[in-house]
Amino acid sequence: MIFISMAMFAIGIAGVLAKRNAVIFFLSIELMFNAGNLLFVTFSRHWGNQIGLVWVFFVLVVAAAEAAVGLAIVINLFRSKQVVDVDQYDALKG
Repeated sequence: MIFISMAMFAIGIAGVLAKRNAVIFFLSIELMFNAGNLLFVTFSRHWGNQIGLVWVFFVLVVAAAEAAVGLAIVINLFRSKQVVDVDQYDALKG
């Protein structure tokens, strides 16, 4: 399971670095969160305690909040510019 989690995390990193599509970007981040969750569950089961499962719950809450807020931002930016390429979004620069 550790190698599957590492492979999932590597695919997520490759998706974040290679693709410039905002939806793929968020899906890759979610894949990395799920790889971490799989690792928490694996080690929790290996060590026989429930602390890893509690961390999984917190990571799922953060991932859900990230997905909701991130996709809302992407939808609003898509409505204004009609593009999902993250290089085209300069409205959030300071």
